[in-house]
Amino acid sequence: MSILITGAGGYVGQELAAALLASTPSSTTVTITDVVEPATPESATHHASRLTSVRADLTNPKEVEELISASRPYETVYLLHGIMSGGSEANFELGIRVNLDATRHILDRLRAITPGVKVVFTSSLAVYGPAPPGFIIDETNFPPVPSSSYGSQKLIVETLLNDYSRRGFLDGRCVRLPTVTVRAGNPTQAASSFASDIIREPFHGKKAILPVAKETEMWICSPHTVIKNLVHARDVPKEAFGESRSVNLPGLKVSIQEMLDALEVVGGKERRALVEEKYDAATDKIVQSWTPQFSTERAFKLGFAADIPLVDNIRQFASGFV
Repeated sequence: MSILITGAGGYVGQELAAALLASTPSSTTVTITDVVEPATPESATHHASRLTSVRADLTNPKEVEELISASRPYETVYLLHGIMSGGSEANFELGIRVNLDATRHILDRLRAITPGVKVVFTSSLAVYGPAPPGFIIDETNFPPVPSSSYGSQKLIVETLLNDYSRRGFLDGRCVRLPTVTVRAGNPTQAASSFASDIIREPFHGKKAILPVAKETEMWICSPHTVIKNLVHARDVPKEAFGESRSVNLPGLKVSIQEMLDALEVVGGKERRALVEEKYDAATDKIVQSWTPQFSTERAFKLGFAADIPLVDNIRQFASGFV
């Protein structure tokens, strides 16, 4: 059995690769790829013989064809690559090229080479625009009408993958991720990057900028739970999805104030003091377009896991600094 992860140079891709290597039989191999050759995850060095790292520009059809060939069939493909929300809004052409055009070419290549292969696509809560105050979204009661180019690109791919699955070309699973917090590593181009920055950077003894109001509410999920649910996504029977291959993954609704309070509980007043409020209209406009309230009943029926409490999430991250 062989698994491919695109966008594997990022934090989630690295953690997913390590989790898959740890949870699959020793005969399973994992190929990780990104525009810069991904490193072997630190926690997976003892599985290095089962891991192949490939540099590939997925916007180049020739490189996609070399990556996905009849001589290298995959049982599951995770599509994690992308230009994040802030980057897609700032550079429309790049977002379209990476998030949509490259992904469509990958899907078409897969259906030609390995029809029926499982494809787990990491979509986003950004496929939804703002909902009325207090409204709780599930997959059926509110139409996905994105308020950003990033969300639009994600929704287009969801629609394609749902149709490809209906036709039997591929076996798609579109998992809509909450904002993943706390991400380790460096800040990203995501408009939501600050949600990790305001926790992560203070533990490094660095200042962090908060660009939105403390009253802002967000739908977040810990890396631990996101990785657990991404691993689970490949094991859900395709028949269980019914007519739609898209599912809103579990998370927590929290305010920025609650995040700052949890930071102080775990990290102390000194670290809390390193967060500086500095409003940024462009970031706030994107973040305010995301609704923070979701019903995840369908996700639980499909076997996805609930998230851990926010303080436990931060304690997990902080444990690396003890």
